Amino acid sequence: MKRVIFLLLIVIIGFIGAGCKGKAGQGPAAKGAVTTELESSDGEPAYGDALIEGSIGEPSILIPMLASDSASHSVAGQVFNGLVKYDTDLSITGDLAESWDISPDGLIITFHLRKGVKWTDGIEFTADDLMFGYKTIIDEKTPTPNKEDYLQVKKAEVLDKYTFRVTYEKPFAPALASWGNAVVLPKHLLEGKDITKIDFARNPIGMGPYIFKRWTSGQEVVLDSNKDYFEGRPYIDRYVYKIIPDSATMFLGLQAGDVDMMGLTPIQYTKQTNTKFFKENFQKFRYPMPSYTYMGFNLKHPFFKDKRVRQAIAHAIDKNEIVDVVLFGLGSSATGPYVPNTWYYNPDVKDYEHNPALAKELLKEAGWEDTDGDGLVDKEGQPFEFTILTNMGNSLRNNTATIIQWRLAKIGIKVQIRLLEWSTFINEFIDKRRFQAVILGWSLGFEPDQYDIWHSGKTGEKELNFVSYNNAEVDSLLEAGRRTFNMAERKKAYYRIQEILADELPYIFLYVPNATPIVHSRFKGIKPTPIGISYNFHKWYVPKKMQRHSMMEQ
Repeated sequence: MKRVIFLLLIVIIGFIGAGCKGKAGQGPAAKGAVTTELESSDGEPAYGDALIEGSIGEPSILIPMLASDSASHSVAGQVFNGLVKYDTDLSITGDLAESWDISPDGLIITFHLRKGVKWTDGIEFTADDLMFGYKTIIDEKTPTPNKEDYLQVKKAEVLDKYTFRVTYEKPFAPALASWGNAVVLPKHLLEGKDITKIDFARNPIGMGPYIFKRWTSGQEVVLDSNKDYFEGRPYIDRYVYKIIPDSATMFLGLQAGDVDMMGLTPIQYTKQTNTKFFKENFQKFRYPMPSYTYMGFNLKHPFFKDKRVRQAIAHAIDKNEIVDVVLFGLGSSATGPYVPNTWYYNPDVKDYEHNPALAKELLKEAGWEDTDGDGLVDKEGQPFEFTILTNMGNSLRNNTATIIQWRLAKIGIKVQIRLLEWSTFINEFIDKRRFQAVILGWSLGFEPDQYDIWHSGKTGEKELNFVSYNNAEVDSLLEAGRRTFNMAERKKAYYRIQEILADELPYIFLYVPNATPIVHSRFKGIKPTPIGISYNFHKWYVPKKMQRHSMMEQ
C-alpha cells in the first residue's frame, strides 16, 4: 500500500489523522485551504541545529517495501528516495528518475535515472539496484503487503546503467505512481541475503536527505544530514524521531523545549496552545489530510457476519457527536474510504443517521433481542458482548471508542475497550486476525486504487484486507478501475465501490480529521501545501543566531 502506503496504519499512528457533512469542518481548512497561526520573515538560511519530532508510534522496520505503518514510512522516507513522488500540486514529478517516457498505449514506461547519485556508503545508484529491488518485492518469500502493483509488470529490463524499463501486460492506471521508494534497494549490500533477517532493517543505508545514525528501541531514532544529497545538503543537521507514547507527556516536552514538533490533539490545538507563550514561540498549522479513521469488524466472527448487525451499530453511533466531542470540530464525518474534494469521492453514498430505534429493529431482524430483561441483547442465549482494540497513546481513538461504547450500551450491546502497544497490536492481533473489532485509520495517497485493502485475494497474514472482506462485484470493480486510463470509467468504478461499501459496512467510516502539527518558530522555510508541510523538510532551516543544538551536544 504505498499509495495507501502512507498506510495505516496511521499513522495510523499519530494523533493527527485527519469532511464531508455536518456542522463540523466547514471553515477554510475543510475546503482544502492550509492555515498557519504564525507569519514571520524567514531570515538568513544557515546549516546546523537539530529538529526533535515527537511521535506516539515507534517504527516497526526501516525497509520501505516491508513497512505498512506510517511511523516506519515517516522515518524511512528521510533515508530512501523513490523514482517518482508527488509534487505540491498533486502531480507526479521525478525523484531518482530524471525523466520517463510512456508508450502511446500506456503499457511501457522507460525511466531515465539521475546520474552520479550515490548510496551513502559511496557506491553509485544504478538501474541494477532497481532490478534487484523489483525482484525482491515480487519474490514470494518477501513478506510485504506492497507487492501487488509490481506483480502487474510483465517484464522489467535494465537497458543500461541509467535506464530502466517496465512493460505491463494490461493497462495499469496506478503504474507510474507506484514507483515510489518501495523498490529501491542497494544491490551491492543485500544481494544473496534475506532482508527480513539482517541488520539492514534497523540499520539502513539509503541515498536520501538523511543518514541513519542509531535506533534506541522505545526512545528515539536519530538521523544525520546527508551532506552529499543530490538535491543539496539539508540545512538541519540532525533529525530526531522521539518516541513518547502519551500525547500529554509529549505536550509537556514541547513546553519544556525537549520537543520541537508534534501533532497536536484537538484540545491542545483549540485550547491549550492559545496562550502568549505558544503564540510567540510556535507556529501551528491546520489542513485536511487524505486519511480517515474507522471501526473495522472481523467479518469471520459470528457476531459480525450479518450486515444488519453492522448497520445497526452504524445507526447507534453519532458520528457528528464524535467530530464535535473528540475532534473539537477539526474534521468531518466520513462516509467511505475516500476523502472529500478528490475526483473519485462519491458525495451521494448512503450515510447512517443516528437512530437508536432503527438500530434496535435491525438487531431484532438479525435475531438479537433482550429476552431476559438484563439490558443486553442476546441470541440463542449468548449476550452481545465484544471488545474493541486500538493503540495506546492515541487519545482520539481511545475517546472515540469510549463514545461508541456508551452509544452501543443504549441498544443493548456491551463493549470492552483494550489498548495495545503499537507493534504488539499490529504483529500479534491485526496480522494474526485475533480481534473482534478495531479502531484504526488509513493514511492515503492520491491514487484511488485500493486493491490491497478491499480485494478478497488480499486477506493473508501481513496483507491489508485483515477484516476478511469478500465481495465479487467489488473485486471486479477494483480490477476495472486499475485497467483503464479513462478517468470517467475509473470514476464510475470507484463511485460504485463506495456505494457497496456503504451498504455492507465492513468498516464503519467514522471521521476525516484535520492535521494539526505544531513546529517551533525558529524553524523557517516551511511552506504549507495540499500535501502537508514535511515534503520539503530538507529545505527547512534555523537562522544561525537562533540555533539551539550542535552535533557535539547530541
